[in-house]
Amino acid sequence: MVQEKLKILRKQRGLSQVKMAKILSTDPSNYSRKERGEVGIHDEEWQKLADALEVSVKDIKNDETNFSFYTFNDDSKSNITYLNIPDFF
Repeated sequence: MVQEKLKILRKQRGLSQVKMAKILSTDPSNYSRKERGEVGIHDEEWQKLADALEVSVKDIKNDETNFSFYTFNDDSKSNITYLNIPDFF
């Protein structure tokens, strides 16, 4: 869930994964893996990301901010998922 918040904040700020990779001095594919949770993010990297996103590390990592998912199934033909994302600002 933390990675999803990171991705949402990045998109809200209009930042690309390429830009975020430059901030961390890594390549875009490595940043992408970090954002998907496949590779860990070190404490100093969290701070750089938070600074770029203009939020605190706590705001990104805080599990108290809830995301609501609504899934509807129409006779098993299709699933429609609505995501309610709170405004962080």
